[in-house]
This record gives sequence, structure tokens and C-alpha cells, in this order.
Amino acid sequence: MSRRHAATAGRVLAVAALVLATVPVVAEPQMVGSQAASAVWKPPPGMLAALQRDLHITVEQAQARLLNEARFTPVEAQLRRRLGDRFGGSWLIGSTSQILVVATTDSADLPQITAVGARGEVVSRSLARLGATLEEVDAALATHPNGRVRYVDVRTNKVIVLSDAPSITEDVIEAADVDLVAVRVASSIEKPRPLSDLLGGDAYYIGGTTHRCSIGFSVLRGTQSGFVSAGHCGVAGNTTIGVDRVSQGVFQASNFPGSDFAWVSVNDGWTPRPSVKNGSGGTVSVAGSRAAVEGASVCQSGSATGWHCGIILQRDASVVYLQGTVSELIRTNVCAEPGDSGGSFVSGEQAQGIASGGFGDCGAGGFTYYQPVNEILTIYGLSLVTTAGNPPQMSTGTCTGYPATAAATLNGGQAVYQPKSLYQSAVAGVHYGCLDADDGVDFDLYLEKRNGSTWSTVATSNGSGADEKIRYTGPAGSYRYRVVSASGSGPYTLGYKAP
Repeated sequence: MSRRHAATAGRVLAVAALVLATVPVVAEPQMVGSQAASAVWKPPPGMLAALQRDLHITVEQAQARLLNEARFTPVEAQLRRRLGDRFGGSWLIGSTSQILVVATTDSADLPQITAVGARGEVVSRSLARLGATLEEVDAALATHPNGRVRYVDVRTNKVIVLSDAPSITEDVIEAADVDLVAVRVASSIEKPRPLSDLLGGDAYYIGGTTHRCSIGFSVLRGTQSGFVSAGHCGVAGNTTIGVDRVSQGVFQASNFPGSDFAWVSVNDGWTPRPSVKNGSGGTVSVAGSRAAVEGASVCQSGSATGWHCGIILQRDASVVYLQGTVSELIRTNVCAEPGDSGGSFVSGEQAQGIASGGFGDCGAGGFTYYQPVNEILTIYGLSLVTTAGNPPQMSTGTCTGYPATAAATLNGGQAVYQPKSLYQSAVAGVHYGCLDADDGVDFDLYLEKRNGSTWSTVATSNGSGADEKIRYTGPAGSYRYRVVSASGSGPYTLGYKAP
């Protein structure tokens, strides 16, 4: 871990899948009417209405905002890769997200930032350095009763600590030899708590009790259907019942504190769908899980409060609950209440994460923190159910249904790369690989990702037999498979699928 089918009608798991179109940046809402915007991509009505209500903007502004965010997401990802360890963070500004700001520690990077339509900003500390400082702050405040919220704020190039006793908290940090120049302690009464008391994307109940949480996104592990939710909602072995009080599933794994996520396998009475409830009787489709840029619009579906939207404020937030610290959360100004825990966060039609905890309510407003969904998929070996369809089934001994294949003969002790050069993944998501060889040989399969001029192994399948399979959730980039003969010679077939 980093830092660390058809059945009873009506019982469906809420999941989000999203497809981003390449669209021009919209500078001002009045320049793009609803007609022009919908010609490219028409957001679900429920999302536009919620953005209008919660961000206090017009429908034209909401449409322009979503189009700009879709356009800037791949631009930001490209610059993040190019800048490498000089990258200082990124964020969107403007009422319609019409400006992408990208920070760097080297002024020489400014021309390439502006060349792709972003605004460059030179900062003192890289995002990696800020992350390291956050870890130091977390360690310093591990047993301290104040400063329960800590996060990296790329806009100020500092680590922010929210405390109800700022001077005391600052003294503790200083005593731990943390660079105070890189830290700002702000006065705040915010004390997030898990939102596990009430109803979500769709509600479910734990262990036959009235304790309820919300479904995040539908997932698959092999052929087993399930959903992801918050880790504080239950532990491995806990049973669940659905919103209609019918037997539903079992917690297979749960992490909390440290992280706050879990996955629940469901019985055949439940069918996973790539959809999230939008609060108006409809659904939002889920097409993928591309992470949105800070400052982008984000909406949550929870069983307690329904559908609410806001903005991504910061990443890399550490929150101290009574049960312990949870790190690497995303901080938003979306409102939520108990029972929304585990509910779905989406940006456009892209799955972002599941609700962990929050402060405030939907009457007075507040802040909600979510756990990024891609980490959950990677840790548990899950695949997100999306509108693109389910992943190919990776049955031992057969590699069928894959869009790309390679076949050759491998000699004893030999290692080869497939495809011959590499393949590109333009978006973050799940990579599937399946190796099929004759009985009697021991072939292994490795997935490698290019990092600059070097290659790193990111996933391995090296059992003692002839057949291997890989499922890996990773970022956009260049990848290749390495097929190795541990013993024996013979033909093989490799099937693979990129996000």
C-alpha cells in the first residue's frame, strides 16, 4: 500500500463509469451556449442541477465547467509526467474552471507549461517534498489531541494543519524539528468523524443491525461481484443486507484506520451496474476512474443526504478520527452526514472515491473527505464495473476475449518482451494480462512500466505452472510485458488489455 447476474429486479449496486471527450477549453460561460456544450457531451440532468444549487452557478456555467475540466485532465497528467520531481502540484481556477495552474520548482519549465494552455507558477517546494513534510507532521501529531486535519495545499505550497489550539499544535510540530516554513497551522473547529450512522449511494446494513453505510462502486474480482465502501463500516466476515432488507453479501477485506476502505462480495441476487444515483430518481454512468484535478467539480451520492456537489480542495489530507489517523484522503467542500460513509464520489462520469468522513452537515455546509478509488482497486485486486463493459475473464489455461494478443515460442531460460516495443495507456485504469502455455513448462509473466529512461516491474505472476495472469491498476504511461521461461521450452499465447 502507498504510504503507507440477472436476478431480483431492483437490487442493483450503484457504480459510476465515465468517458471524457476531448473538447476545447471554454473561456467564459457566455461564449458557450447549452446547445454547443451538449453537442460534445451532455451531462446527466441531476449533475447539472446539483452543481447549480451547490456552487451557486448557472446551467451554462455548470456545462462550461464540466467541459473545461474534461479538457484539462489529460493536459495536467502530461505535464505532471514531464516535470517529474520538479512538479509542485496543479489546480483549476475560475468560475468555469477555465484556467489550469501548474506549479514547478524550476522557472525553465514555464515555457512548456504555457505551450499547452496552462498557467505556470514557480514554487519553492515540490509536491514530493510537501508529501514528505506531511508525513513528518503526521508523525509529530500522532498522539496529539489537536490538529486533527492535515493536508498538502498546493496553492500556498505548504502543509496546512487545522487545529482548535493552534499555538500548542505549532509547538509540538516545532519540537519535532519539522520545517515550520513549510507548515501553516490554522485555527479551526473542524473535527471530522466517520459518517457510518445512516443511508448512501444506496444503503446497506451491517450484521443485521440498524448500522448502515452507503455503496460506493460496483466491482469484480474475477467472476465474483461486489462493491467497495468505507473500511470503518465493517470488518472481514461481517454480513450485509441491502436497502430492501434482503441478504446481500459479506465483507471480504477492510482497512481502518490508516486507510478507510473495504470491499463486500455479494450473492447472486444482486447485479452490479455501472451507475450512481443522482438524487433526482435517475443515475449517472461510470465510465472509468481517471483522477480529477484539484479545483474540479465533484459530486457525492449518499444514502443519508442524496446527491450533493462541491469542489476538490486538496489532496493528501490526513484526518485523525477517534479510532486513529487515516491518510491520503481527498478534501472537498461537499456536504455529507452520518450514513453517507462509503458513498460514491464522481467527477463528470469518472469514479473518484468513496466517502470516509466529514465535518458539518448539509444544512450549514461542511467538508467531506474521500478515499481515492484507484488505490482500493489496486490493493484488493478489483476491477471497476464501467459502461465500457466487464473485463475479459482470465480463466486458467485460456486467454480468450482479449483485444490484443501475441504468440511465439520460448526456449528454456529465455525472456522476451511483448509487444515487441511497448504499449501506451493514455488513462489510469486496470491492465489485464493472461499467459497460456503447454503443460510441462514453467513460464512467468511480468508487467513493467517505464519511468523516464528505466523500466520497473509493477506486477508479477510467477507461479509454478505454465499459465499466469495479471491484473494491475496503474496510472497512464508506457507499459510492456516480459515473458520468462523459468524452465522448459514451447509455444505460448499472451492476451492483454489496456485501460
